[in-house]
Amino acid sequence: MARIVVALGGNALGNTPAEQREKVAEAARTLVGLIEQGNEIVVAHGNGPQVGMINLGLSHAAADGVIKAEMPFPECGAMSQGYIGYHLQNAILRRMRERRLPWSVCTVVTQVEVDPADPAFQNPTKPIGSFYSEAEAAARMAAGDGVYKEDAGRGWRKVVPSPIPVDIVEKESVLSLLRDDFVVVACGGGGIPVVKRAEGDYEGVAAVIDKDFASECLAEVCDADFLFILTAVDRVCINFNKPDQRELKEMTAAEAESFAAEGQFAPGSMLPKVKAAVKFARSKPGRRAVICSLEKATLAMSGESGTIVTA
Repeated sequence: MARIVVALGGNALGNTPAEQREKVAEAARTLVGLIEQGNEIVVAHGNGPQVGMINLGLSHAAADGVIKAEMPFPECGAMSQGYIGYHLQNAILRRMRERRLPWSVCTVVTQVEVDPADPAFQNPTKPIGSFYSEAEAAARMAAGDGVYKEDAGRGWRKVVPSPIPVDIVEKESVLSLLRDDFVVVACGGGGIPVVKRAEGDYEGVAAVIDKDFASECLAEVCDADFLFILTAVDRVCINFNKPDQRELKEMTAAEAESFAAEGQFAPGSMLPKVKAAVKFARSKPGRRAVICSLEKATLAMSGESGTIVTA
């Protein structure tokens, strides 16, 4: 039996609760399919649109006097973990009941430790929330509403720091649940970023950890055999969307780094997935990362789909 950490991409989640329930039901079929193959899974996921909506909605409510104060960003992250985890738990349990499988599901509200000296805090880059015109973004920045940047030709979005994860605070809880035959949902949205104080306590910080890097950290602490990073394409490609586009069935960590140096992978899209895959593949002999689509993830174990990254 292999232990797999599965990082769900944004295409597996929705922009409204109703849309998300529908998409998560589709994801549950794949996740339970991996279990039926004899694997043990831990599920991680993103939360970019969701945490942005929560933050924006509560900011408006505070401005209108509906609530007493704005909600800090770490608390918004925790809220998104809760409601996305609820949808995942519900869908996975339903699918397992249909398939007559005995396991239980649990979501862990997960804190992820980051380094307060991480240079990301000086250069916010992680987009969250809704898209705005340049004029709307300029007005929001003039009003003191953080930093906004243009996002891949799609409009302007608020950006926050994206530090590298150092450790998973609730790792022992996750491991305990796995020993008791739970399917675990953890590190939602990359986890709630926290820094460790001198006295040993943790304090939340306004940031978003990339869910691929957080999933890689989770996979290491769980001693996983595989890290599955699910995305919108079946395989990693070089020369993407060009006449000489080529799919990669396998690539070594060294090959991946060479392709990245050539600029083959988009910084806000495939690049963090490849970097996370490389880090995991190199973390321990025999570990492998797989980048593939949600729909064909169950075929990746046999090499029929996906790109396998090895050390």
